[in-house]
Amino acid sequence: MQPIDMNSPEFQLELEKTWSFIEKVNTQFGFVQNPNAEVNEGVALGLARNKILYGKRYCPCFMVIGQTKEEQKAADNRICPCKPALEKEIPQDGLCHCGIFCTPEYFKAQTMEAQLEEAVHQHSRGLTQEEATLLLKQEQLDGDELEALLEARSLGMIGFTLVDVREHMEFRMGHIVGTDLLIPTSQFYIKIEEINSKKEEAIIVYCHTGSRSFQVQHAMYSLGFKHVGNLQHGIISYGGETQRG
Repeated sequence: MQPIDMNSPEFQLELEKTWSFIEKVNTQFGFVQNPNAEVNEGVALGLARNKILYGKRYCPCFMVIGQTKEEQKAADNRICPCKPALEKEIPQDGLCHCGIFCTPEYFKAQTMEAQLEEAVHQHSRGLTQEEATLLLKQEQLDGDELEALLEARSLGMIGFTLVDVREHMEFRMGHIVGTDLLIPTSQFYIKIEEINSKKEEAIIVYCHTGSRSFQVQHAMYSLGFKHVGNLQHGIISYGGETQRG
């Protein structure tokens, strides 16, 4: 099989037709394209390539089985937009296997996550209330994310209880500013009763490296707490303000 020249007039014409085809599919089914432009470009190039090679827009994420048109038809190769995508992948996952066709809800969620990632890790700006609420739902947090949540809490955007699960000596040597409660793991089942009234509220736990707090997180789930986040790598990963005493 001869390689295709992407710069040839034939390919460029077919690529233009392919983009028109993609827009028609979006309009027909109410889809939108992936927020990642590189995903869309790669799939569009593959669809155009397959149309030239095989006469059909076979999904470029799968190998085309069969040498002849009859063999290809018998092999039930996926033709875009394919049946598995329409009936299962997009309704369940929000996007097709190749990733070019998405639901508006998936597009919005992915766009928000990208904005959240930029705000948290590049410190380009503070979180919006919607972003802070979304981040607070995560079960595993890194240091930057906890710092951003504490800032959002100080601005009244969200509410949560920050719990140190280390021992008293560790706490006195240094703890995160904004810690609300100390519940040492050695006294966990006794001290946890102090916050039994918060089972429906957001709680974030932390320890030195994240191991004890991970265990506490799951112990709290077993006791009926609904929203427990964990500082994944512990206080040693936290770059925000700490204090002794």
